[in-house]
Amino acid sequence: MAQKPPVTRLAEHIQKPSVPKNASVIFDVLHGFIPVTDWEEKIISSAFFQRLRWIKQLSFSNYIFPGAEHTRFSHAIGVMHSMHRMLRALGLAVTDDELFDPRATSAPVMLHKSLRISALLHDIGTFPFSHSIENAYIRHGNDARRTREDGEGRSKDLKELPNNHEHLGSFIIKNTSHEGGITRILEDYGIDVAFISRLIKGDSQYLIANQLMHSDLDSDRMDYLLRDAHYTGIQYGQFDREYLLANLVTYSVGKDQLGFGVRESAIHAVEDFLISRFHWYSQVVRNPGTSKFDRMSTRVAKALLEKDLIHQFQDLLELIDQKDERFFWWNDHYFITRCQEIRYQGLIQDPKVSEQIEMLLYRRAPKTVQDPLFQHRLLDGSKAKRGEREKLIARVKERVGELESALEKHGTGTEWILAEVPEKGLQMATGMDSLTEKGSSENLYLERDPVKLVSKDGTPSLLLERENSLIRHLANLSHFVPSVYVNDSALKLLRKKGLVTG
Repeated sequence: MAQKPPVTRLAEHIQKPSVPKNASVIFDVLHGFIPVTDWEEKIISSAFFQRLRWIKQLSFSNYIFPGAEHTRFSHAIGVMHSMHRMLRALGLAVTDDELFDPRATSAPVMLHKSLRISALLHDIGTFPFSHSIENAYIRHGNDARRTREDGEGRSKDLKELPNNHEHLGSFIIKNTSHEGGITRILEDYGIDVAFISRLIKGDSQYLIANQLMHSDLDSDRMDYLLRDAHYTGIQYGQFDREYLLANLVTYSVGKDQLGFGVRESAIHAVEDFLISRFHWYSQVVRNPGTSKFDRMSTRVAKALLEKDLIHQFQDLLELIDQKDERFFWWNDHYFITRCQEIRYQGLIQDPKVSEQIEMLLYRRAPKTVQDPLFQHRLLDGSKAKRGEREKLIARVKERVGELESALEKHGTGTEWILAEVPEKGLQMATGMDSLTEKGSSENLYLERDPVKLVSKDGTPSLLLERENSLIRHLANLSHFVPSVYVNDSALKLLRKKGLVTG
């Protein structure tokens, strides 16, 4: 009998999709058709999740890359699908029949369902323009003007959470038991709300779940690198997703715990992934053109918070708690509209902030201060070189201080400078110093973040330890990108005083 062609034999082993015929499906530009369960559809259709449609993934990057209009909405759905594919690749996924059945509640089923939900909700607390505006809230902190009374009439501080998207997201997940709330949806389908919150933070009782949510090779990065590359048109961030997925494997760490890593034969695929992210950071996130507007938006937002002209963080918690629809308007459009209203109505008297708002609205970039100290560098972030880095940071801050003093002493009150001196930069991968300093585990294979290579017999090793690994030699490298910008009048004054050239 004639042997079947290899393609036909291979096709017999490909798992046939068993997604229910009436399941909802979303088409994604990267992943194609993504089936969603009933509860996932309800989450996606909720006002909390729909808010993400109006928040750009890359803040003001579209000012430089016009195609960068993609949103946190599509990214979150992509992360859910990436999580699903990683679980499939690792052999941890349950059947589609079980996954889509609300009555299926075995431990493996609930872990699969919960990880998909956690990936879907990981950005539910995102701020307008993402990290740019979030940084302003973090720096502003708790506003003393916001108090409320407790049950006995005493003044009580409303906010007890750090002003970041992780804690805001956790608050939404745990405190929206009303109709249409995320808590209500999860509870209606028997999903453990507290477990979802722990998964999103990466501190659940399952090592492999924490790795999938937060590590050097996680579902979040598996999506945003390719998505950002696609929409910006910048090819940094590209990697061989299919090959990498095909080489994901689990390993045992004892006590019924599993971790995951990459087959040692695919070492170059995972290194390519890490190097791509490293270059993506400098070419997209800290692109000199986009960084100007990100830094300026942070300064504007902080000024508006200080003047109480935009929602304080405590206001957001109150809006969520009281089911106030205005929380859903808190997005990119909210921030831009408030800037337009504030400028038009003359609510900001400070000429510096007023000019920054105008420049932000009409894409007028500030000038970059050219100075040898402000150059983009690759620094060794190892413990042995930490002193050199700290000295460099101190010198940069001192130089910035000189420029600020000159503007204050000789200026007219209209000159301004924006300076961002990073204390830490993005490293190629989690370094050995970081692992040993944490001291959280004697067994480094129990650590969540570093990439592991797995041999044919299932023995794990750290990518950082391998003799044939580029990452071993490059892991401690980090980007150091000081951002120092000024307006035209400030640049003119600094040139006149001989403090800057060019």
